[in-house]
Parts: sequence; structure tokens; C-alpha cells
Amino acid sequence: MTAERLGGAPGRIPLDALDRDGALTESAERLGSRGEFLRGGAVSIAVGALALPGAARAATHNADEDILNYALSLEYLQAAFYTEAERVGALSGRLAEQARVVGSHERAHVEALQSLLGGRAIKRPRFDFQGVTENPAQFRQTAVAFEDLGTAAYKAEAPKIQNAEYLAAAVRIHSVEARHAAWIRRVAGSVPAPDAFDEPKARPRVERLVASTEFVVADPVTRTSSEPRFTG
Repeated sequence: MTAERLGGAPGRIPLDALDRDGALTESAERLGSRGEFLRGGAVSIAVGALALPGAARAATHNADEDILNYALSLEYLQAAFYTEAERVGALSGRLAEQARVVGSHERAHVEALQSLLGGRAIKRPRFDFQGVTENPAQFRQTAVAFEDLGTAAYKAEAPKIQNAEYLAAAVRIHSVEARHAAWIRRVAGSVPAPDAFDEPKARPRVERLVASTEFVVADPVTRTSSEPRFTG
């Protein structure tokens, strides 16, 4: 079955748009075929419904809810990415442990944001990760880029939240996402915290990057029937 791509022209995120400190390129040099995948301009990540930003905005009644739905779309993608990796079972050792623990966190984040938003929460989109979760080297480098992007996206939006309850939820999640980014960077052999200060990534830029991916699809792709136990 051929998946219908959503959110703009098909393609993948250019490596230099995400590899701010050169860590992914350095890792690519050590990873053989995956290095060719990265150097060819193909770090495969997406942020779920962010490929369809209007869907989040249409479901909300105020700016704070819009931001929380934006965050929820990040969490949908992350939860699906790690859950599929668990289902496929291609990872081992430290990488498998990272995926298991982080996956449980992302599923918990989804539930927390859905609970806060109630009936105004956007629906979960469908994904096709195109085999990335089946290859440990590709999964590892994609996860590095994904976690860096997600953390930067949260950083840009959280200061805009006015509702105290929503802000508290976003801040609690953001600090954990930053830990995820440091963890997967260490597993990938990159410096966990290369700079003294991190820069936010504006929502339009994140949306443009996501729109250039092929992970959000019209039809679901089910690779296995097993469901990992929720541990969050």
C-alpha cells in the first residue's frame, strides 16, 4: 500500500537544519551506511499533526489551548515513534532501554495533555516511519534529531502560555524532554550538552520542517500486532 503524504511536498528534513552543533554529522562519519543516509540530507523526523497545523488551531478556543494542542502533536509523534520501536524489537542494550523508558514517558505526556484539553484535544494522526524503527543506527540518529527539535519547540512556546495550570504542565514536560535529548545524545556518542545556552525553534520553522517529511500518512501502517505494556 502506498501511503499518501500530507503536509506539503514529499521529502526529508535537511541535516543542517537540525544538526546545530555538528554532532549528527560527526556520528554519521562513524556509522557507515547510516552516515550516507544522513549526509544525503535525510534525517527522518516529524512532529505528527504539526504537518497539519491548521487542525490544531481549528480545535481550540484560545491561544493557550492552541499551544497545548501543538505540544500534544509533538507527543503523539514521539509516543508513536518509540512505541513502534518497541513493537518491532530491533533495538538492544542501552538503545532498547532508552526507547522503552522514553516511550513510557511520551505515552504519559499524551495522556496528561489529553486530560487537560478534554474534548478540545486534537485527534492522533497516523504515521509511517518507513523502516527507521527497524534499523538501530537509523533509529538512534533520528531520535537525536527528533529530541533536539522537540525540546527547542517547547522552549519557544511555553513562555507564551497564560494559564497557570497549562504552563505548569508544559514546563514539567519540557524539562523531561531535555533529559531525553541528553540521554539519546550520550547513547549516540555525541556531547549531551554542547552549549551553555539553548535557542528555541519558532513554530513556523518547526512546521516547515515537519511539512517536508513523509512520516504523517493518510493510512496507518501496522508492523506488528503486539502492544508494549504502558509503564508511564
